[in-house]
Amino acid sequence: MKSNLPETLTNDLPPSSWGKILGATPVVMTVVATLLAGLASSEMTRAQYDRSLAAQLQSKAGDQWSFFQAKKLRGALQRSTIDMIGSTAEVHPLEQAALLPPLASTPAGAALDSAAGQEALAALTGAGLPKTDPAPKVEPDIQAALAALDDSRPDAEIVGLLARVQDNALENTLRGAQARALAFDAVIQPVGQVVDLVEKQLAGPAAGSSLRRDFVAARLGYTALRYDAEARLNQNIANLYELQVRRGNLSAERHHRRSQEFFYGMLAAQMGVIISTLAIAARKRNLLWSLAAAAGAAAISFAIYVYLCV
Repeated sequence: MKSNLPETLTNDLPPSSWGKILGATPVVMTVVATLLAGLASSEMTRAQYDRSLAAQLQSKAGDQWSFFQAKKLRGALQRSTIDMIGSTAEVHPLEQAALLPPLASTPAGAALDSAAGQEALAALTGAGLPKTDPAPKVEPDIQAALAALDDSRPDAEIVGLLARVQDNALENTLRGAQARALAFDAVIQPVGQVVDLVEKQLAGPAAGSSLRRDFVAARLGYTALRYDAEARLNQNIANLYELQVRRGNLSAERHHRRSQEFFYGMLAAQMGVIISTLAIAARKRNLLWSLAAAAGAAAISFAIYVYLCV
């Protein structure tokens, strides 16, 4: 049995493939515009996150620079004090032969027999600071970026070098620098405890004024070396944080640019919605389609006005 559709329905059906495409275009363009709007919003959120993270890293870099400056200043003060002592009295290099006899049978003398005590003796008698593990190997790209940062080269050059650096590699290098600073503190702490113990023992009447003066000068020299070593470690950590800050800003700029491009794509899709809606409205003579198209055109006109004039 053959059935016929009512004339009112057949008039609304698209008569051809092009008509079907025209009828589906507003829906498709709306979906595309919504998708591009979501992508633009997502990229902008990531850009804001990267900016916020870069600000936090900049704060951490500032802390490390503050430690660096404070320790360099303390080291300079130690050397200045040594010069003042030397200008008012005769100071001799500290020798074990003069230091050990007054400390015999004392807790300080027993402490000097330990491994930390031997390192303390070496540091006080001019042999230098205790040995620590060598610095971990740094990738060539990170070394190049650090060298550019130390030379105060333009940001564009530093950013170009950072573009070849992987985030994981930079993070691992920073963690290695922080671990090295902690390892240095672990090595130097027992040595400092022995030095403090010896200083207390020499403050008594058993040690002469000349030996006490020589020991104070030696301790100041050791402390200056320690501050200089710690300052270099803080400087290295601060430079790595600075690289992370610049890399975070670089990532934020990339996401911001992508957000803009997605936004322009969304505008193009919305323009497609309006054009296809106008075409349908002109073909169907439908008041609702015409109102929707007019609203879309008004929205775009208002956006252009805000962008150019406000």
